[in-house]
Amino acid sequence: MSINTFGRLFQVTTWGESHGPALGATVDGCPPGVPLEPTMLQHWLDRRKPGQNKFTTQRREADEVEILSGVFEGQTTGTPVQLMIRNTDQRSKDYSGIMDKFRPGHADITYWQKYGIRDYRGGGRSSARETAARVAAGGLAREAIRALAPAITITGYMVQMGPLSIDRDRFDTDQIDQNPFWSPDAAAADIWAGYLDDLRKSGSSVGAVIEVRARGVPAGLGAPVYGKLDTDLAAAMMSINAVKGVEIGEGMAAATLTGEANADEITMGPDGPEFSSNHAGGILGGISTGQDIVVRFAVKPTSSILTPRKTITKSGEATEIVTKGRHDPCVGIRAVPVGEAMMACTILDHLLLHRGQIGENRGRIG
Repeated sequence: MSINTFGRLFQVTTWGESHGPALGATVDGCPPGVPLEPTMLQHWLDRRKPGQNKFTTQRREADEVEILSGVFEGQTTGTPVQLMIRNTDQRSKDYSGIMDKFRPGHADITYWQKYGIRDYRGGGRSSARETAARVAAGGLAREAIRALAPAITITGYMVQMGPLSIDRDRFDTDQIDQNPFWSPDAAAADIWAGYLDDLRKSGSSVGAVIEVRARGVPAGLGAPVYGKLDTDLAAAMMSINAVKGVEIGEGMAAATLTGEANADEITMGPDGPEFSSNHAGGILGGISTGQDIVVRFAVKPTSSILTPRKTITKSGEATEIVTKGRHDPCVGIRAVPVGEAMMACTILDHLLLHRGQIGENRGRIG
């Protein structure tokens, strides 16, 4: 299986399976001199780890990260940083009943068709367990960003669960860490709790929409045509397990606007250009404008459910399948810190690319 690496200068290669002894990431291209201790990464992994409440899978993993290389005396050395997370609560026997069946909505059938072999124990590399390695790498990216561009902040939150959306008039950043859904709308979180609890008890699942916002990103990151910042952000978010759609800024809704409504008017402010709105999501022509970068992605319902579904076996025989085990009724909840991690890795990669080619922005205004 090839292509397990993303990024150009800040490169992350993830490895490992859901039910193997461990998983992790090899990070190459991190600048030297970045302060780094395991606790700095553990904070982000603790936000993603399973079993924290009844709305996520009850698999109990400590998700403790170990730094095996690339750090000396509390600082990165510029050499590859090896991150490892041991699996401690696998229940492979839960999957013995599906070893010859393909779960509808899952990657089982395509993995088998492509490779002729698949790890049926939780899906192997197709499991959301792989994203723990991304979050660890994203924690490292955040520390490097803190060293290079400390004004940048990255925040993710859920804006929709199934058909139920937040009310943006009630948007309160302080609420994001106060509920199990990372919702900026406390009232929406209360509604989601009852809605998801009913789905969970019935053995079903539901999808969600996550928004990730990066503030303080300087103008000039990205490149025209094939190195666009939004191209790489879309690819990064789409690579997350179960993601089926990505938007930048106004996204699909831009198709409903007129040119007058969609254009973000520009005026000169005391500290440089100012925009009247942000329909572009902070990116024009693939290059950051200095506004907030806003990305949304849609996560499909968890495919592993208790409702019988029609399927076939490896020999082509018709059958039904019920997926037992411990699964998220809404995998979008734990996708929030994953989306933040992918934003961090992509922003850092473009910071390094910009620094290598341009250094400081050359165009002056005013």
